Amino acid sequence: MADKHVINFEPVDIEMEVGEDEYILDAAFRQGIHLMHGCREGRCSACKSFVLDGDIQMENYSTFACNEAEVDEGHVLLCRATAYSDCTIELLNFDEDELLGGVPIQDVRTRVVAIESMTKDIVSLQLQPVEPATFEFKPGQYCDLTIPGTEEHRSFSMATTQMTPDRVEFLIKKYPGGKFAGLLDDGISVGDEIALTGPYGSFTLKDGHVLPIVLIGGGAGMAPVLSLLRHMSETGNTRPVHFYYGARTPQDLFYLDEILELGQGLTDFTFVACLSESMDPAPVGSIVVEDGNVTDVVSRREPDISKTEVYLCGPPPMVDAALALLDANGAPHDQVFYDKFTSPAFE
Repeated sequence: MADKHVINFEPVDIEMEVGEDEYILDAAFRQGIHLMHGCREGRCSACKSFVLDGDIQMENYSTFACNEAEVDEGHVLLCRATAYSDCTIELLNFDEDELLGGVPIQDVRTRVVAIESMTKDIVSLQLQPVEPATFEFKPGQYCDLTIPGTEEHRSFSMATTQMTPDRVEFLIKKYPGGKFAGLLDDGISVGDEIALTGPYGSFTLKDGHVLPIVLIGGGAGMAPVLSLLRHMSETGNTRPVHFYYGARTPQDLFYLDEILELGQGLTDFTFVACLSESMDPAPVGSIVVEDGNVTDVVSRREPDISKTEVYLCGPPPMVDAALALLDANGAPHDQVFYDKFTSPAFE
């Protein structure tokens, strides 16, 4: 049995136990402590923290997320950090409401109930929880799905809410060579079982917040944004919402009818489809589109974006471009929420 140590988190005064055979972030999840996190693969910096005391070592992480100078100073990525003594760690990013109030991590056996093509490369995968019979999560979160026949997993955001407890929907982009997505054409069928673990992520609406909301999505990043919209409609949320979705062509747009229907029950709702390869921004049905990358369109249409809460989800280049735009416009970091997946997480 691996040695156990005690971690004390400052400035929140939370204590927990961790083994030498697990990462600190995983130990926190196991004990119902929801630390700030993103990719969980050492490639973003959402869980970056500072070691005040103790012996902690990291492995398999990107120096873009935590460079050598930061490591020398005492910074660590909790998703790749193992403790070898009792430690005191200063959390640099945290949400007090989420720390001890998040949804517990669950291991769920599910059954495939539907597989439906939404575009030429995005598929709706719908799973029914079997054991346990429900999967609890917050709108906007994601989970890990085990690749059938392997011990590997991929991370996907839920598109549904708790209003459909017998069905959890994922919108998955098919990439050439993708180990999970490749099975959606030939390898996964209705009736098959898939193991699910989660929920993860902080891409969730914050209780008590009142700022207008700007949603920016692209590709399969539609999933958590759609989950937020569905949740806001179900709960009668009155915050103004502007939704920008980036795609290449009109054929890459989907769920338009539902988005418009949801918007009818929301306050000051605007949906803008941003087409990067369309030279003619003509209407698509009742949707008026704009040409250009989604971040270019947002820049043109949201001059006061620093006075909003912004939720981002999409391919890493899109998220990077959006973050650069927000930084240039002075958007406070605590008003920006995203789960930045690395490429394998989209497979």
